Amino acid sequence: MCLAVPAKVININSPHAEVDIMGVHKEVNILLIDNPRVGDKVMVHAGFAINKIDDEYYNFLRDTLQNMLRDMP
Repeated sequence: MCLAVPAKVININSPHAEVDIMGVHKEVNILLIDNPRVGDKVMVHAGFAINKIDDEYYNFLRDTLQNMLRDMP
């Protein structure tokens, strides 16, 4: 199973960006994203930002993942 996670771009040093994934900062490749900017919300899979997402979808996914983690035994 593959999983992409929502992230927020906090710094760009092309071809990479530092992103925040639920409080964890990671460096990801941004070559697949058109015109990436600080503050963009993106989906991250296997070290790559694979597409931009809007704020509403970002918040939905983040909240859903947080709820899933909270409910784990």
